[in-house]
Amino acid sequence: MQIEILTKEELQRFKSELIEEIKKTIRTNETLTNKRFLRSSEVRTMLKISSGTLQNLRIEGRLPYEKIGGIFYYAHADIEQFLGGIRNS
Repeated sequence: MQIEILTKEELQRFKSELIEEIKKTIRTNETLTNKRFLRSSEVRTMLKISSGTLQNLRIEGRLPYEKIGGIFYYAHADIEQFLGGIRNS
């Protein structure tokens, strides 16, 4: 096993980068949770899934949606309910 020694500066830089990533994630989640309806790209980001997986969830009827003018919209409450079902499985 190889041992690497880190300097204080390297640890400080890592800490700063980590804090910025956490802040970015929190801001993204706050933006998504304040919306009543979400577009497909926002749902994919929130669930961390691909567009194919999202399409499968629509086809299987596991995730309710509305299509308006070629754009799929999902109720935020439905996404939360879907997540609750996954967590309880």
